[in-house]
Amino acid sequence: MKIAKKHTPFILTIPSLTIVLMVVVFPIAYCVYISFTNMNMYHWNKFNVIGIDNYIRTLKGIDVEFYRVLLRTIIWTVSNLALTVAIGLSLALLLNMKEIKYKGIIRTILILPWAVPSYITSLMWKGMFNHDFGIINAALEGIGIGRIEWLTSPTNAMIACIIVNIWLSFPFMMVVCLGALQSIDPTYYEAAEMDGASGIQKFTTITLRLIQPALIPAIILTTFVTFKQFDIIYLMTRGLAGKLDVVMTYGYNIAFDSKNYSLSSAFSVIVFFLLLGLTIVNMKVTKADRGMN
Repeated sequence: MKIAKKHTPFILTIPSLTIVLMVVVFPIAYCVYISFTNMNMYHWNKFNVIGIDNYIRTLKGIDVEFYRVLLRTIIWTVSNLALTVAIGLSLALLLNMKEIKYKGIIRTILILPWAVPSYITSLMWKGMFNHDFGIINAALEGIGIGRIEWLTSPTNAMIACIIVNIWLSFPFMMVVCLGALQSIDPTYYEAAEMDGASGIQKFTTITLRLIQPALIPAIILTTFVTFKQFDIIYLMTRGLAGKLDVVMTYGYNIAFDSKNYSLSSAFSVIVFFLLLGLTIVNMKVTKADRGMN
């Protein structure tokens, strides 16, 4: 009985661990495995292990187009991250003010975009950005600006996709910042006021420093998620025939346009290590790894 009780927690975790292994671990391991094979549409059942040929081919095949895609992805990530943090933190500061009434209702409304699945939001905004029937162009025309080709021009489509991504991501940043703000002891601000500190000084020396332990992990997570974003750009623009591709849509095209699944898997593994390196650099620069030592 003692042995049974001792192992009961481990036995109870077997179903969940099995699901994780099937849904998460196995697909990742299989992706790595087929990256070392010649698996494609014509070798679906009978494929052979060819070593690192796909990695060599991928790295040799990295041309000017890939660097354009990588640069576009970096611009996409930095733009979204900066605006998401600015909007999320600003809204959190407003909701943290004592003068604001009906905070619960406002907070619920602001969190709603986060609760809606991203593919539904993408398709909804795609309709709103429609040139002929979208409500956004109708509003712009109503104030005399005129209709804009949102989803056919690469620049305008990038702006539209950034708007949609921020709509989806700012609630998370707002909630994280609001929780961190509410944990700050008010006596810090009282002491700063007694010392004659200005509002900006209190914000930079107290607020930012004290919410940093919560803000930095949120920024790292948002950076990772935004860099590998796929659904918004693909559902809204289909990449505009490569003119708006980011790293993930570029890899998708390699897999399903050329039907070369092993090459696409090798590309995915390379992107994974690129993201891993980006995360490590981000943590080193922001000194987020201090708490792990």
